Amino acid sequence: MLIRPWDRGEEGEWRAWLAEGRDFGLLAANGPAGSGPVVTPAHFVLDADRTEILAHLSAANPLWAALRADPHVTLTVTGDHAFAPGTWRAPDGAPPEHGTPTSYYASVQFHCTAAIVDDPEEKAELLTRQLAHFQPETPGLSVAPGAAPFGGLLPGLRGLRLTVREVRAKFKYDDKLTPARQAAAGERLAERGRPGDAGARRQLLRRAAARAGDLPA
Repeated sequence: MLIRPWDRGEEGEWRAWLAEGRDFGLLAANGPAGSGPVVTPAHFVLDADRTEILAHLSAANPLWAALRADPHVTLTVTGDHAFAPGTWRAPDGAPPEHGTPTSYYASVQFHCTAAIVDDPEEKAELLTRQLAHFQPETPGLSVAPGAAPFGGLLPGLRGLRLTVREVRAKFKYDDKLTPARQAAAGERLAERGRPGDAGARRQLLRRAAARAGDLPA
């Protein structure tokens, strides 16, 4: 992922963005020679204190063979995306049709080393931690090998621990332009109202306000 200096996301920024409920991404591993990468969608739990990511997948998932061959993976979370037509972005004094279209989006990539979890007790502990994150309305619900309601499912699953080696974050919202022009694009997004426009507008106006000194970066 190309990250220009003006698009770079700081640690506090990407952590806050993920903490809003973004815990689903695309996990990519290197496929066999001559083929493309193996990519699977997955929910995950980010353990910030341990710089670790937890996930689980079906034991039949083709990702496992790829991980055994090469444990280096990338988890990507992308959102708040919208297309910005060139007519919104023409330089001052230029005809609208001279503007260059672009894409607005936020994306965080975790470059990790994967460890497969196959031990029943370790899988149960991992799944219990995921339940606590994704299903807080059932506190105390846990997974134990052989015990109802979930213990019988453990043989069909494998757990995944990802040790985070690098995080790269990009918030692409026209920060190369003046805050005033960003704000104008935000109003265009509000007027258009397509799916994704509201989220992109929030990020664009937040970044513009931070650059204008109204909010912390």
